[in-house]
Amino acid sequence: MTTSDTLDAVASEIQRADRILFITGAGISADSGLPTYRGVGGLYHERLTSDGLTIEEALSGPMMAERPDIAWRYIAEIEANCRGARPNIAHRIIAALERERPGVSVLTQNVDGLHRDAGSRNLIEIHGTVHRLRCMECPHSRNVADYSGMQIPPQCPVCGAIMRPDVVLFGEMLPERETVRLEAMLSSGVELVVSIGTTSVFPYIAGPVWWARQAGVPTIEINPGDTEVSHLVTYRLKMHAAEAMPEIWRRMHPSEPAEG
Repeated sequence: MTTSDTLDAVASEIQRADRILFITGAGISADSGLPTYRGVGGLYHERLTSDGLTIEEALSGPMMAERPDIAWRYIAEIEANCRGARPNIAHRIIAALERERPGVSVLTQNVDGLHRDAGSRNLIEIHGTVHRLRCMECPHSRNVADYSGMQIPPQCPVCGAIMRPDVVLFGEMLPERETVRLEAMLSSGVELVVSIGTTSVFPYIAGPVWWARQAGVPTIEINPGDTEVSHLVTYRLKMHAAEAMPEIWRRMHPSEPAEG
C-alpha cells in the first residue's frame, strides 16, 4: 500500500469513527520546535547532566524530596527550552476534530500544555503539566505561564515550603484520577486508537493499542521511526505529525483548508 493509499484509508477510519482516542508523545511537540530531553537530538541524549547524574536520577521523586535544588535545575532548563512554543498544525487539527465530535479524546505524555493551548478539552495529561505548581507541604497550588523571573526553587506563599511542578517524576506513581479516567474511557467503548509521536515504551501508553487489537478496534500509528507498537497497528504512517495530520484533514474536508 502506498503512503497516499494509507492516508486515504486512515482518513476514512477517522471520518467514520465518533469515539477516537489520540495518544501523543514528544514527537508531536517536536514539530513545534521543542526538544525531547533524551531522544535523538534531545537535551540529554547520551550524556550526563552537569551534576554527573543521568536525567532519570536528576528528575526523580527522591531527588525532588532530598535535593529539590538539583531537580529544579533541570526542570527549569527543560522549561526554558520549551518556552514560547506554540501548538502546531497537528495539535490544532486534533482539537478541531474534537469540536466536530465530542467523543474525541487525547491521552498525552507531554507536560508542555500545547494540546490545551490548541483547544483540546477531553484531555488526559497522564504526566501532568509544568504550568501548574503545587506545594510539597500544604494544599496550595497555582498556574503559571512560564518560569521566567521566578525564584528557583519557588517557595509557597502560604506556608513557605518549596513548591514543585505538578508533573510525574521518575519513580513516582501516575495520578490516580487520570488513570481512572483512561480506564473509564476504554470501558465505555472507543472506535479508533491513533498513536502519534510516541515510542510507546510505557505500558500505559502501549496498553490502549494492545486493548484495541484484542477488541478488534482499528489502530493507526503516525511516527517516522519504529516503536513498541508498530507491529500491532492496523495502519502505519512513517511520517511526522505535522506532515500527516494536514493530509488526513484535507481528505476529510476537501472543500476546507487544513486548520492553520
